[in-house]
Amino acid sequence: MTDSVRFNLDDFLPYRLTVAAGRLSREFSQRYREKFGISIPEWRVVAHLSQAGAVSVREIHARVDMDKSKVSRAAARLEAAGYVEKRVNPADRRLVELRLTARGHAMMAELAVVADDFQRELLARLGEGGADFAQALARIAPEPARG
Repeated sequence: MTDSVRFNLDDFLPYRLTVAAGRLSREFSQRYREKFGISIPEWRVVAHLSQAGAVSVREIHARVDMDKSKVSRAAARLEAAGYVEKRVNPADRRLVELRLTARGHAMMAELAVVADDFQRELLARLGEGGADFAQALARIAPEPARG
């Protein structure tokens, strides 16, 4: 490395946010993987469906920033486990809608408790700056539009 290069990856905020997000995602996934045997992509699909109702793979892909193929594979595994059902969209028969089954809703009710506990622990780790950090994240990564 030459002296003229002043870039330090460890100080680059996008890099640090990506690393932190990955670590937190894996830490959180240990909690639900042990209890339910689901992966990170499966968690994201279930969590999104719990908020959105019946939606297409394309809508989940856009909302959770995950490749369509990962969403499709996660949905297929969730369907095989009885957590998700697929239905043809009555307005456009080319589209398939995903929705949680009763079993999926029951799992999500338990997962919500695990998520709330994890959120409280994370905010406690952040200390007094937790609320400011959450507001800063909202400014740089606003919630995607629904629909």
